[in-house]
Amino acid sequence: MTTSSQDGFEFLNGQVRITQPGPLHTADGILARPGFATSLLLEYDRSRIAASKLRIKEWDYYLVNDDDYALAFTIGDMGYMTLTSASVMDFKKGTFITQSTFGILPLGSLNMPSTSSFGVTSFADKRAAMTYEVAGGMRRLVVNFADFADGQPLLAEIVLDEEPRDSMVIATPWAEDAHAFYYNQKIVGMRAIGSFSLGNLYHDFSEDNSFGLLDWGRGVWTRDNTWFWGVAQGWQNGKRFAMNLGYGFGDTTAASENMLFVDGIAHKLANVDFGIPVRDAEAATVGERFDLMAPWHVTDDEGRLDLTFTPDIDRADYVDLKLVVSDQHQVFGLFNGIVKLDDGTEFEIHDLRGSAEAVHNVY
Repeated sequence: MTTSSQDGFEFLNGQVRITQPGPLHTADGILARPGFATSLLLEYDRSRIAASKLRIKEWDYYLVNDDDYALAFTIGDMGYMTLTSASVMDFKKGTFITQSTFGILPLGSLNMPSTSSFGVTSFADKRAAMTYEVAGGMRRLVVNFADFADGQPLLAEIVLDEEPRDSMVIATPWAEDAHAFYYNQKIVGMRAIGSFSLGNLYHDFSEDNSFGLLDWGRGVWTRDNTWFWGVAQGWQNGKRFAMNLGYGFGDTTAASENMLFVDGIAHKLANVDFGIPVRDAEAATVGERFDLMAPWHVTDDEGRLDLTFTPDIDRADYVDLKLVVSDQHQVFGLFNGIVKLDDGTEFEIHDLRGSAEAVHNVY
């Protein structure tokens, strides 16, 4: 590992690590310091964004899982529309249910918090009511989604705590648009306690083996993007282990978003490849291009990742409205193999529950 420091940042193995707090944007709306950090050092201020309100995207996505079920919840202000979504994954049956609601032209009216550390994110319409409350080191998620399946509502109340010391934070620009940016935090490996019900199904998330993560995103994107994101969390070798892996869009010259976490301490990786088996490299859709349910071979460019990802659920969603196209495949499964920590120690991964997605969006 090699480092060298300058004012407000340092170079860590060729990647820029942000080390001092400051504004996310300069006065003219350009990212002040592209790079990565392990906490939200840079201050997000929506008023500094030099782009139309129609292009500003803000979302909070939570996922909670144990070995049997996962819940995923999204509240998003996409500028021209709101998105509220909930999903239930049943790993025993290999099935999923996703329901979403949409609204028109929120343009920032959801007043989503400028930080992940405190505040309330909420949305309600005739069908769904969803609230995230963050205070005192705890996150309380409350969901009531009517007519979720067979006329029955999805009801959930989850508390996340024991937030790890480190998280993955990245500020990414786009080379082709000086005012496009992606400011993202992934907090992976929180303890989850709570329950959900759906018709006759009731399930408790026990604090002993249930985990939660947050994908907190704010940005202005270019119109056409493809990305890959993988995340996993659970007990491994008696330690709380998590990882965040991703690539595919934006100018990642300054830094990647790839990190391992052992008992909440980050170990930084460089660049990764998910090694998804290819069916037809020229195919128009993600599902046609890749054999998503075959095993993936996840590696990196430093010899620190050698993982097999074995899928069991493909949570797929495809929308083509011509002006808006969303081709999403969030694949759930198990990770097995070896990772190397910052000090070179090999850490074995065995049947670690997680997900890895391939997404193409035009919007």
